[in-house]
Amino acid sequence: MLNLEKGEIIADNGTLTEKWWKEAVVYQIYPRSFYDSNGDGIGDLLGIYEKLDYLQELGVNAIWCSPFYDSPNDDNGYDIRDYKKIMAEFGTMEDFDLLLDEIHSRGMKLIVDLVVNHTSDEHEWFEQAKKSKENPYHDYYIWRDATDGGNTPPNNWISLFEGPAWNYYENLDQWAMHLFSKKQMDLNWENEKVRQEVYDMMNWWLDKGIDGFRMDVINFISKTPGLPEANSFLGMLTGFKGAEYYFYGPKLHDYLHEMREKTFGNYDVYTVGECGGAGIEMDKMLTADFRGELDTVFNFDFLMNQGHTNYDYYNYDLYKVMLEFEKFQTRYTNHCWPTVFFENHDNPRIVSRVDKTGAYREDISKVCALIEMTLRGTPYVYQGQEISMGNCDFTSIDEINDVQAIGYYNNYLKKHHNKEKAFFRAKTGTRDNARTPFQWSDKPNAGFTTGTPWMKITSDYRRYNAEDEMKRNDSVFNFYKAAIALRKQYRGLVYGEFEREEGNNPPLYCYYRTYAGEKYYIELNLGTKPQKRNTDTETMQLLLSTKDSPTDFLRPFEGNIYKIF
Repeated sequence: MLNLEKGEIIADNGTLTEKWWKEAVVYQIYPRSFYDSNGDGIGDLLGIYEKLDYLQELGVNAIWCSPFYDSPNDDNGYDIRDYKKIMAEFGTMEDFDLLLDEIHSRGMKLIVDLVVNHTSDEHEWFEQAKKSKENPYHDYYIWRDATDGGNTPPNNWISLFEGPAWNYYENLDQWAMHLFSKKQMDLNWENEKVRQEVYDMMNWWLDKGIDGFRMDVINFISKTPGLPEANSFLGMLTGFKGAEYYFYGPKLHDYLHEMREKTFGNYDVYTVGECGGAGIEMDKMLTADFRGELDTVFNFDFLMNQGHTNYDYYNYDLYKVMLEFEKFQTRYTNHCWPTVFFENHDNPRIVSRVDKTGAYREDISKVCALIEMTLRGTPYVYQGQEISMGNCDFTSIDEINDVQAIGYYNNYLKKHHNKEKAFFRAKTGTRDNARTPFQWSDKPNAGFTTGTPWMKITSDYRRYNAEDEMKRNDSVFNFYKAAIALRKQYRGLVYGEFEREEGNNPPLYCYYRTYAGEKYYIELNLGTKPQKRNTDTETMQLLLSTKDSPTDFLRPFEGNIYKIF
């Protein structure tokens, strides 16, 4: 978005330090859709426990688990009602303790989601806060007095889930802020008591033995004082009206310094912040090893090709993605460490975005795996990515659970009065494309549950499922397994310097990794037509190919990695 960083730009390269989380391969689990252990149609903690051997076979050594806390599920767990209680549908605290122990017994780590920009409106803090202005919890949230009986919100900010970013409470004649859904109320981080409550909760989980936090929209916690009116032109450009006053607030660094000092800085754990819109220079300020804030962040600049949103129907260009990745490979310095990913729970599936025909589905999956495991940075694999899961074939808005996509559908319908187009766009971009139940086998309900699944299962599960993938030598699963093993074997693929090979035209993208006398060459064709390679690889040792073996030309979405002697 905008570069609001006033600190000095980090330019010196620094000294590379080794950390366990730099060498980790992280697997993200969306628990509701991973595996149902008790037949109620909803994935749960014991379901994750039952599938740990599968994850160990894949080769990942860290798990990021999306929220499992008590929640009314307005936004599928990102609206937390009680930070120290397990959602009843997911199990019990005893189930969590068992899961944590079993993960550790396999030499793996567990990273949990931390959602502290907001709570559910059913959290006890907010239940108390809305009772009166004098209640001790009232100032835990962001309130503004009404001026006209509740007809006009305090400012023109728009929720990221459509509509005004404010709820009116008649008994108080006040408005309360929610940057997301109407049930996700923003915490007032200016209040020291709020911050201490959050830090106490974080230490409670750290003392249980977790290995880190993924911090949901953590760059939103500081708002500009006075909550000024949004710039309408910026809102039109970005699609986020008011974001310039909260996506990188004036006290963000102060809060993160304090958080590290009072919580995770006292443990050998890992932190990754969700920081959409911050940009590379601000990301560096948030993560540089000498600044004492976060370890890494997720940057989302590449998730949509420029000029598009998730709701647009277009062919996502992997070459353009590599140009974005390249910035973090060459400009991030040794002080900072990137994350590398193509999928998460908030975006449609990569194979469905890159090629709408399905002709190159497995090739795309494999070349993305090769990219993730050969770039500098901590790679993240989202559940189902390793078996080439695609978008769901939704047929009605009634099949969509995603509060964001439903809001988009209703808003589009109100503006354009076209139900068919509104639904087509909503199903194209809905987060539910990534949240359909995991496809374990070709058995009923894709082997996910013996009951009725909580969400529609993608109809292609008989072809794309873990059981079949594990059996086939040429499968996406086994390619991921080989690429992960290669990354573990050659430290140069983790810590090596990155150098792009010059002279290649789109969609050909090639690069080197160099480390301690080791050198590797990676060649990628990121398009649908064969490409003539520009570098002679005859004297190099082929380590891994997305195809059976290389030919004179690089075939569509082919990737190879060589060791240079």
